[in-house]
Amino acid sequence: MQRRHTFISRLALLLLAAAAPALCGCSSFGPEWRSPKLLQPPADDPFAGRWRGSWRSVTGHSGGLRCIVTKLDEDTYRARFHATYALILEFEYTADMDVETRDGVAYFKGQADLGKMAGGIYKYDGHADGKTFDSTYQARSDHGRFKMARPK
Repeated sequence: MQRRHTFISRLALLLLAAAAPALCGCSSFGPEWRSPKLLQPPADDPFAGRWRGSWRSVTGHSGGLRCIVTKLDEDTYRARFHATYALILEFEYTADMDVETRDGVAYFKGQADLGKMAGGIYKYDGHADGKTFDSTYQARSDHGRFKMARPK
C-alpha cells in the first residue's frame, strides 16, 4: 500500500510540474513540431527529425510519445520528448544522446534527470534506422520501451 501511495504522490507531483508550461503557455514543442523545416527528415541522417509513437512501462503504464531530434555535433544529438499519460496528461523533457552511426543505423545512449519526484535519472539505449526509433529506458524505479516511426 505504501509503495502505491508513493507512486501516486510522485505521479501527481510530476504531472503538476509538467502542466506548468502548458498552463503558462511556455512550451515551444508544439510550434517546433509543426515547423516546415522539420516536415521532411534529413535524407542522410537516420536519427534527426520528428518521431511519433508510444512508450510502455513494465508497470503497464503507457502513452503517446512524440520526439524532435536535432544534431548538436558529429556525435551528439538532443532529443526533445513530449509524452502523454492517461490520455489527458502531458509532460516534456530533453535528453542528450551520444550517437554512433554504422551502416545507416544510429545507435544511441543518453540520459536525462527528470527530478527526484519523477524517478530521477532515466537512461536510454536504442537505435534509429531512418524509419523506426526503438529505445529502452531505465530508471531507479521503472523501465520500459519507446517505439516510434516517422510521422505521416
